[in-house]
Amino acid sequence: MSDSLEKPFTVAVSDAELELLHKKLELVRFPDELDGAGWNYGSPLADIKRLVAHWKDKFDWRKAEAEINKFPMFTRDIDVDGFGTLNIHYVHQRSEVKNAIPLLFVHGWPGFFLEARKLLPILTAKSADYPSFHVVAISLPGYGFSEAPKKPGFSAPQFAEVFNKLMLSLGYKEYTYQGGDWGHALGLTAVANYGHKHIKAWHTNVPFAGPPKFFSNPLLYLGMFLLPLDSDAKARFKRTSEWLTKGTGYQAEQGTKPQTIGYSLADSPVGLLAWIYEKLVNWSDEYPWTDDEVIEWISVYWFSRAGPAATLRIYYEMSGGVVTPSFGTLPKMTVPVGASYFPREILQTPKSWSHLLGKLVFEAEHDKGGHFAAFEQPEKLAGDLRKMYAKGGPAYGVVPGRTGYD
Repeated sequence: MSDSLEKPFTVAVSDAELELLHKKLELVRFPDELDGAGWNYGSPLADIKRLVAHWKDKFDWRKAEAEINKFPMFTRDIDVDGFGTLNIHYVHQRSEVKNAIPLLFVHGWPGFFLEARKLLPILTAKSADYPSFHVVAISLPGYGFSEAPKKPGFSAPQFAEVFNKLMLSLGYKEYTYQGGDWGHALGLTAVANYGHKHIKAWHTNVPFAGPPKFFSNPLLYLGMFLLPLDSDAKARFKRTSEWLTKGTGYQAEQGTKPQTIGYSLADSPVGLLAWIYEKLVNWSDEYPWTDDEVIEWISVYWFSRAGPAATLRIYYEMSGGVVTPSFGTLPKMTVPVGASYFPREILQTPKSWSHLLGKLVFEAEHDKGGHFAAFEQPEKLAGDLRKMYAKGGPAYGVVPGRTGYD
């Protein structure tokens, strides 16, 4: 592991970069749109025109930049076996509670480290009634202000290696983990490789698993024959089917030819906006996105260290460059795991299959929320983490010496 020191980080977009962005926005050429198309064909033209005008004429990046810089951000060099050294960006929000629980928050696409911004004040708060956390919100390699890999083949084991080495470098030899989207998928490998010794428990808001196999999980396997009678399981399969049949075009492109679409996203801020805005709206649960929230989100992608194209390659590396990915076979998971179910999550499987993710010790079902749970429903997601690790909770004291309480 690199012994480089942690360095404070400040976002500082140059005036030249801002000027180039505004020139590109001024020169936009919009496509046509069919009458009454709505959302059926993708991001509506009226929405994109409104957002582009807001980005160009009203949005204040310097104000947003100043707010982002209020977070305690750092970078650190991490050596990755076979890939050299990557400079990794992260927020490290410490609690004033001495025995706070170390928690690594891992985002996905099209997310970024600031998905955790609303969670930070909640999880780090001090109280005798619930545990407190030291939260590390990483920018995945190639995302935000982290350096991107330079060689092909950077996949789940390498991401997991970065996670673990970062936490060890911060003095957290034992810690907990929370993830959704790629944060969930990468969490499976991180827990498989570093569970028990380092990752003492984990939580997912995308508890996608299965299907069970007869020889490893015979009861769950036999239970599949009863699923047609289970109304909840049918509803969950229906939501997943909707996404698989109508919402995976982006995944096919990013998973097979990310470089091709990368040119458009790297060169056109309007193309980048339309590509991601569709997901923000369709994957959330009627969240009332403000124009400032959307444009700040897209701006971080636009001004990211490696550029928007770098964020797509995880799809290729994790799928092997094919449309239908196979993530391989993971060993039986026995690390304590908690699962939160949000109704508009795009990937849903029967709740009984969550037992395949580890030693299932906590479950919570919510009546509101979608794919971006940390941003849409921070109080609910934070509440689940508090309950899971609280005194009397199923994962209380799982990190030795760090109960979350003074």
